[in-house]
Amino acid sequence: MIYVLWSPLKLQETLTSASVFLNTLTPKFYVALTGTSSLISGLILIFEWWYFRKYGTSFIEQVSVSHLRPLLGGVEKCKVWRNPLNLFRGAEYSRYTWVTGKEPLTYYDMNLSAQDHQTFFTGDTQQLRPEDAVMQKAWRERNPQARIRAAYQAIEMNHECAAAYVLLAEEEATTITEAERLFKQALRIGKNGLKYNTGKDINLLVYIKRRLAMCARKLGRIKEAVKMMRDLMKEFPLLGMLNIHENLLEALLELQAYADVQAVLAKYDGKAALTKYLSFQSHHPIFIQALIQCHSHYSNFCFFVDISLPKSATICYTSALLKARAVSDKFSPEAASRRGLSTAEMNAVEAIHRAVEFNPHVPKYLLEMKSLILPPEHILKRGDSEAVAYAFFHLQHWKRAEGALNLLHCTWEGTFRIIPYPLEKGHLFYPYPGCTETADRELLPSFHEVSVYPKKELPFFILFTAGLCSFTAMLAMLTHQFPELMGVFAKAFFSTLFAPLGFFADKMESFMPSSFWHQLTRI
Repeated sequence: MIYVLWSPLKLQETLTSASVFLNTLTPKFYVALTGTSSLISGLILIFEWWYFRKYGTSFIEQVSVSHLRPLLGGVEKCKVWRNPLNLFRGAEYSRYTWVTGKEPLTYYDMNLSAQDHQTFFTGDTQQLRPEDAVMQKAWRERNPQARIRAAYQAIEMNHECAAAYVLLAEEEATTITEAERLFKQALRIGKNGLKYNTGKDINLLVYIKRRLAMCARKLGRIKEAVKMMRDLMKEFPLLGMLNIHENLLEALLELQAYADVQAVLAKYDGKAALTKYLSFQSHHPIFIQALIQCHSHYSNFCFFVDISLPKSATICYTSALLKARAVSDKFSPEAASRRGLSTAEMNAVEAIHRAVEFNPHVPKYLLEMKSLILPPEHILKRGDSEAVAYAFFHLQHWKRAEGALNLLHCTWEGTFRIIPYPLEKGHLFYPYPGCTETADRELLPSFHEVSVYPKKELPFFILFTAGLCSFTAMLAMLTHQFPELMGVFAKAFFSTLFAPLGFFADKMESFMPSSFWHQLTRI
């Protein structure tokens, strides 16, 4: 490359001029350069020593990992998940569009749903029936009316096309009652087709039953919805990836069946599972002590017992709500500061800190410091999209628990004093992913201000050091190129700087005896 570009870029002339420039530099330039480097190095050394003494880790290492690695290693990709509580397009999302004229769903979000439906409902593409091929095209259509027309076309080809009725229930039905009627029709067809026992038929049946349970929940038949969800989880226990337990938790909270909520959390919350496991190991005190010392990293022991980290904000914040509910009605910040926190209050505060560390965007929606919008069909775990989806359905449950929001308001910001840098370091969870903002902007509509708290800002000390280095380097170059002009400028600057000191010295001399100034001069 150098050989090819040697002549076109005149590299020989460039090297010659650079050598001439370096040879003409005076010792003053190198003195200034060395002094500048020593000053900046000393400041960095002092700051690094102070930071290590206070936090026990290297500041430079943290900055390198968090700010340079993304530039060198490319953009980190975040996995998005289907929102377990997504709304109905025709009965809810479209109604919002009719009233406001705004589109609540982004094309990226809808495209992800189309891919989900094609994978979930069509199965093996080698054995597609004609109506299935039409439905595959229907899910990909961007225009809602085109999707609905394709669904009717599939029904004309086969009146027993359950997927077509699912699309009509999702998109053409303008009320939840109408959507429920179409889902029941699809359920009848799906049960008839289940005799083939294919993966496509089972997936379709699970989807329909889940949406029917959500219809019952929205129409006020909550106990019926809870029964349907429990039956679905028992019948298809291996489909835990659908997160049906999140629908169940929300319905149980509406019934105020807090004991049942706690039972569901005990099954799906990794920390609760670890506590339950340890309770059966009372005859191994050494083993328990070792695990307790590592309680902040209990995910490392997933290979030993079947536990995992909480999979969503719903689990973390519901656990915090239950603990806060036990003490929030009598909680007072003034009284707590005087007498200290009780054991129950400490447990509630720790649960809130744990939830905030998992998803720091939720409190602003629960405390109504930020406006809510309709939740998207897909969410990003620990992102703003998940916070919107959680708060949209659970704000009412926090309001129902007297004092819970007050306790959250008093304690949630303390999480970030416990964890100095949530973006680079995790206390209870793995480090906060740096790709959440990009993914959330694709999932959430343009009229929504995406929450990026905690902000990933460049530390002030790095900016100060860079500015100081650049300024001193510029002064050194100007001094080398224009020594006489810079000399005049330096004299003027120091004259202006020391003029008030000279005036002050003249005034002091008039008050002090001459013997004092004589002794001072000798010193």
